[in-house]
Amino acid sequence: MEVMLLGIYAGIVWLIFFKFKWLPWNTVSMVIVITIPIVALTLLVLLLNVFAPSTADVRVVKYVVNIVPQVGGRVLEVPVEPNRLVKKGEVLFRIDPTPYALKVRSLEAQLANAEATGREVVEQVGGAVGGVAAAQGGVLQADARIRELQPKIELARKRVQDNRELVRTGAGDRYTLESAETDLKTMEAQLDTARGLLAQSRGAEAQAAAGERQVRQRLAGKVGTEYAPVAQVRADLERARWDLEQTTVIAPADGYAINLQLRAGSFTAAFPITPAMIFVENTYQVIALYNQNELYQVEPGNDAEFYLPTNPGHVFKAKVDSIIWAQGQGQVVGTALPTTGMGPVPPGRFPVKLTVDPRDADIFLPAGAIGHGAIYTEHVEAIHILRKVLIRVNTKLDYLVLKLH
Repeated sequence: MEVMLLGIYAGIVWLIFFKFKWLPWNTVSMVIVITIPIVALTLLVLLLNVFAPSTADVRVVKYVVNIVPQVGGRVLEVPVEPNRLVKKGEVLFRIDPTPYALKVRSLEAQLANAEATGREVVEQVGGAVGGVAAAQGGVLQADARIRELQPKIELARKRVQDNRELVRTGAGDRYTLESAETDLKTMEAQLDTARGLLAQSRGAEAQAAAGERQVRQRLAGKVGTEYAPVAQVRADLERARWDLEQTTVIAPADGYAINLQLRAGSFTAAFPITPAMIFVENTYQVIALYNQNELYQVEPGNDAEFYLPTNPGHVFKAKVDSIIWAQGQGQVVGTALPTTGMGPVPPGRFPVKLTVDPRDADIFLPAGAIGHGAIYTEHVEAIHILRKVLIRVNTKLDYLVLKLH
């Protein structure tokens, strides 16, 4: 740009002083002619660097995903080709599903068994309740028999006592006394039997109640509304089904499988340190790196332009999305002492994230491409045209491949 402006200025000087000779060419005019471009260019460059700052380091950055399977196993198929566009959801590779399918079938059988056990426990509750009711009935029956025998025994004792008085006075019959005594002993034996049945019935009632509590405690172990063992097996089954689904690995987004080395027959594992393949997404970010004192006039929303050698002659329109006010030198390494480097560390640059204009968003930009760009602030807009001209001239020069062989 400076050379072009100097050329235009030299042409004007030649016309004024030599072609038309409107002004005399002397010492004063020579000093003025030399001083004007020096001052003007210096001022112009200073203003451009503040209000339309440029950078020679505009980078295209893409997300790189390490494809690590959730499950391990023998690879059966790798249908994708390296460095070919893959759409989101397409299959990257398949792992042998046999062991995971068998696990699912085993857990399905366990689930059916657990559900049957749960139904049995529910039925056992009903049986336990019936047992408690039967034991309580036995208690009531024995208690009623005792209440029935007690007045009869009292009456039998009264008769025995009366017959003894009659026999002692000679007015009674000894056979009648012995019959009354026999009836008393019989009823007392029946009372003892009834009391034994009552104690036995109460023991059976306590045992039945304990059995009912035990069954209800088993049934009370629930997750939500489901019997706990059933819920446990069901959760294991869902995990096994999920593992089975993970044997088919799909593309997380539109992109490319770079340097694909995975082949059918190889073994892969769910180990993050050793990914099965590297996947580069089609989505990209454009980052422009600026020195620290070049950004104090830049704000989000400012217009921007950049060009890349991979797209000669094309100027990409963009907007400033944000300024990332952080970089590596702002972090102290977590060691015993702060790490400041072996010598003076040069000041770092801050990245500015650019949002590409929708009209250029579909143009393919390779990851790692580096170009030039500029940001146009909302101040001194009259000089922005110079920066835009410079960008367009330089992008045309990218058509030239300057090599000696």
